[in-house]
Amino acid sequence: MARPLPGGNPSIGALEASRWAGLVLATGPNNGVGIRLAFTDPDGHRRDRDDWYWMVSRVGPHAPDGSYARMEFDLRAEASPESTPRSSTLILEWSRREDAVALRATATAAGRLELIGDAPWGWEPRWTEVEEGGSAAMADAAGAPPADGWRAVSGGVEIATAFAPGSVRRMARGHPGRYGGTAPDPWASPASAGEVARILDVADGTTGRLAMVAAWAGAGAAARAARLVGRADAWIDEARREWRRRRPRAGGHPDLLESIADNLMWTVLLQPETGRLYAPAGRRWIFPNPRATSGPRAHTDREDSRPDVRSHPVEPDDWTVFGWDSFFNALELATVSGELAWAILLAGTRSRYPNGCVPNWRSRHGGTPDRSQPPIGSYAALRLHRTHPDPGTLAAVYPDLLAWCEWWAADKNGRPRREGLTPGLFAWGSDTDLVPGPGLVPPWEEGASGHQRAAWESGQDDLPLWEEAEWDPERQVFAMSAVDLCSYRALDLECLSRIARILGDDTTADRLATAYRRLVETMNRVLWSEDAGLYLDELPSGPSTRVAASNFLPFIAGVPTRRCARRMLDTLCDPARFRGDRVLPTIARDDPAFDDQQYWRGSIWPPMNYLVLQGLRRYGFDDLAHELAWKGARMFLADRRRTGMCRENFDSRTGAGCGHRFQSWAPLFALGALEELEGF
Repeated sequence: MARPLPGGNPSIGALEASRWAGLVLATGPNNGVGIRLAFTDPDGHRRDRDDWYWMVSRVGPHAPDGSYARMEFDLRAEASPESTPRSSTLILEWSRREDAVALRATATAAGRLELIGDAPWGWEPRWTEVEEGGSAAMADAAGAPPADGWRAVSGGVEIATAFAPGSVRRMARGHPGRYGGTAPDPWASPASAGEVARILDVADGTTGRLAMVAAWAGAGAAARAARLVGRADAWIDEARREWRRRRPRAGGHPDLLESIADNLMWTVLLQPETGRLYAPAGRRWIFPNPRATSGPRAHTDREDSRPDVRSHPVEPDDWTVFGWDSFFNALELATVSGELAWAILLAGTRSRYPNGCVPNWRSRHGGTPDRSQPPIGSYAALRLHRTHPDPGTLAAVYPDLLAWCEWWAADKNGRPRREGLTPGLFAWGSDTDLVPGPGLVPPWEEGASGHQRAAWESGQDDLPLWEEAEWDPERQVFAMSAVDLCSYRALDLECLSRIARILGDDTTADRLATAYRRLVETMNRVLWSEDAGLYLDELPSGPSTRVAASNFLPFIAGVPTRRCARRMLDTLCDPARFRGDRVLPTIARDDPAFDDQQYWRGSIWPPMNYLVLQGLRRYGFDDLAHELAWKGARMFLADRRRTGMCRENFDSRTGAGCGHRFQSWAPLFALGALEELEGF
């Protein structure tokens, strides 16, 4: 895992969002240095930082302990949303041990590859050059050959690098120029002030390789790096073989576990001011920094498919933690590392505001104090505790989860904060008075209506069901009782009651269990429609006539009686509505909005499929659960094999991946199928 090891060793990994092709060596909060790659093709087009996102051809393996990691890129792909990487013309590998890390890049496309030393997040430490030919500090008593490299001191830790002899050339700074086909200028450097860089020129039809070792901790770091760099290739090759030997397996279905582990490990990032690890919704889901409007790392082309989200050239914040994404990420990472899964879950609960709200999203400098997201944190914590028991961390997240649970029903002007039309039920909303002022929210949230913010709170941003819900400006909620939120609330009460019991807080456990039973009774009395055989949203005009996949969430919360549960299957198994080769669409196939296939308007989403799947298992509908799990997994894996991507959602007519290319919760499809395997 990318956490510090004993002895003051740094956290190491691709821990900064734009550093797909690079590393961060973090020696502590707000301290550390970075290494990254840049590439210039023969036509002079340069790729750097976020450009690598569009060039990823395969997200490779990534051991939780950092002993081996691999990422592949297509150097011929355009750095744009229209790119279609097809081959792996750059393979980047790295491997860490207790006191050093080796990095190797192998390129097979013509151009100039730059290895740049810098400082992420504007950190102060900088690399300095060690002169060509080496120095006494770069050799040791055992006679290691002198080698040139970089050195830095960060957080009291000395870090030194050495380069394999002849693999790269020093790059002079301050001389404009670019790679010029067959006659490159060896002194041209686009490296910025405060950066150091090395270059590797690759001619057409050849293979270029560069290798580097960074060592740390103590005055012997430079000598140790020089001694190890000659063995870097053997070191990395052995690390690759060893990880192949010991990586977790899943019987005859290796793609299932690999698709989870590889994608999620490459999603883990660092909160620079604390040194904590977290997992965003994806490496490009770092929202703008409200304190900056431009910068060298500007995101100028979001691939988000929502019509209300547009391109804005703004500098990203240092990190962004998302509400329910964090808890799904923890469940996925539990297949690889229980310790890391707990860290990610804790990052999610620690995003909460003082009033208890675990927000829709929160960053270092921004967030959504006005709204939350589906409360599945206690469900994830209980699941995680059963598979990777950790009473200490469970006790640490418990106060956050309890405060969040109480936030939903806390007094607001004499009524519960998110009370629905019927007392005791719930509706999505947004606390208007807490919305950050102009310039403190992302551009696409500027001037958003209360209705839109409530839809964002639901997690199903443009679900057609919300079109029927009027906005109540006085109470600042949808004028409805929402089946999905009531179900999430019931699940939260039930799971949190069990957590309280595990931790010995019996008084709270009893109170939460009583609240759960009352909510279930009210849902069965008010939201159940005998005619429809479903739980339907309550509107001022009566029950809604529209049905979404989220109308089956009462399953996971244990709300329906056995008779009602079987009635619900009539709709779920109707091919004219939900059943089919590709399931589950967000809304029924006979809904007028189904053909939109736009975001939550007809497409298939991993979190909703996963939650409904768990509900079917709870009620013992094992055959249907098996069908749902494997149909989702086959669709997801087929798209991944075809494109190398891990998509945000899927077209329910074709199975093609849509939305973001690398979304953290996409492997929920694989997790659902893994759970079908005996002994998992």
